[in-house]
Amino acid sequence: MKVVVVGGTGLIGSKLVTRLSRDGHEAVAASPRTGVNTLTGEGLAEALEGAQVVVDVSNAPSFEPAAVLEFFETSTGNLLAAESEAGVGHHVALSIVGTERMPDNGYFRAKVAQERLIEKSGIPYSLVHATQFFEFVKGIADEAADGGVVRIAPVLFQPIAGDDVAAALCEVAEGTPLNGRLEVAGPERVRMDEFVRQALAGLGDPREVVTDPHARYFGSELGEHSLVPLGEARLGEARYGDWAAAR
Repeated sequence: MKVVVVGGTGLIGSKLVTRLSRDGHEAVAASPRTGVNTLTGEGLAEALEGAQVVVDVSNAPSFEPAAVLEFFETSTGNLLAAESEAGVGHHVALSIVGTERMPDNGYFRAKVAQERLIEKSGIPYSLVHATQFFEFVKGIADEAADGGVVRIAPVLFQPIAGDDVAAALCEVAEGTPLNGRLEVAGPERVRMDEFVRQALAGLGDPREVVTDPHARYFGSELGEHSLVPLGEARLGEARYGDWAAAR
């Protein structure tokens, strides 16, 4: 198949392009770096010509609530319109576990808006909801830091390796549209404060991780199950300790 990966030069997209190519598909990495811009529509029609599947793993350049909402609504609207014109038969989008559980989080609200556009588009679709990536642990700590102190809530946390997210996306892209969602998460469920504390120690980061039940996660106060699957989920293979050691 011809599979267009929007955001195909990023962390997950590049891994997915490699996997799809390895499986014998024509995998096209579509991003502003390759001349495809979903915000302006530049290069979209050409990239989608002859495509059977589109996988959208793109990310907003800003986390500011209004900007991120505009990004996902505009880019997804342009992409779906172009897919309809090109006759694409399967739209796959990467989202986040728990999007609907944090309405006060601007980024999560934008992802919900994106999903609604996809569901109403008439194009067969699959939504892959993933937990936080191993690769973003330091970024999570940086956002929660105040000088040498990192405040993290002791809520449930089940992060996943980027490679395992790409593997799930590849399997979904190669299959029949779900017209629903698949949740993917790491194989270990832990407390977020404990995880970040151990991860920073492993990185040689001297900052102190303080357990704070009211610590905010990118602006939102978390509940016990805000960031983990509530029901059945596909579990990744990589455990954080092994993944970190390999790196």
